[in-house]
Amino acid sequence: MSAPTFPDLAGQVAIVTGGGLGIGKAVTRALVRRGAEVVIAARREAILRSAADEITGELGGKVVPVVADTTDTGAVLALAEAAAQVGPVSILVNGAAAPAGLVRNDIAAADPEALLADLDTKVIGYFRCIKAVAPLMREGHYGRIVNIGGLTGRSSHALSGMRNLAIVHMTKVLSDQLGPDGITINTLHPGVVETEHIHELYAKNAAVEGITPEQVEQNFINRTPIRRVLTADEVADAICFFASPGAGGITGESIGIDGGLTRGIYL
Repeated sequence: MSAPTFPDLAGQVAIVTGGGLGIGKAVTRALVRRGAEVVIAARREAILRSAADEITGELGGKVVPVVADTTDTGAVLALAEAAAQVGPVSILVNGAAAPAGLVRNDIAAADPEALLADLDTKVIGYFRCIKAVAPLMREGHYGRIVNIGGLTGRSSHALSGMRNLAIVHMTKVLSDQLGPDGITINTLHPGVVETEHIHELYAKNAAVEGITPEQVEQNFINRTPIRRVLTADEVADAICFFASPGAGGITGESIGIDGGLTRGIYL
């Protein structure tokens, strides 16, 4: 049985960066299921085309692959222009980033260039994309921007978490600037999610901790109130809510989609 469709986004054009794999691919599928036409962007054309063919073969609809490196301002502007050719752009989901970050070590082993790459890709890359699409959304007096952050911004175990903290600050600042034009912007922090990359993280952590990858996964599960790893589809559904007309009263927020893994209290 095919999954049900909810065409609440019919007629809308979305851009999803990092849309060929993992959470980005799940977001693309969820947006198409809801009636949106989606432009997916990443650096590897083969992965983008494979994702587009898979999703349209399953659901129909329209998925347009555009090769773009979000560290390149010219490429991002070309991406926005390509999306505008599909139709008025009303949704941007920023997800292009190195999974888990490039810098997770202590300072003695951390590479400054890797840290710069993390920030350029995820923070300034997101900024480039927002700057490129904001004029398009302002023309239509409507827009939804969702930034995919990460829980490392709420903890002290990885230096690369500063990129997620920076995204939260940018989100709040831009909510003030874009709100009068009917544009909302929020950041969602996925927890431990079953994707192509999560088992690489388990293996890395296992090597550091001297345990097996399976034990690393179980430790995450034991610390998560819902006692399981999330699915990419669950994260995608939450992102689609924030990308929908029904989320118009929420902007500038930073919210975890983590099964309760975050223990901090945020007012």
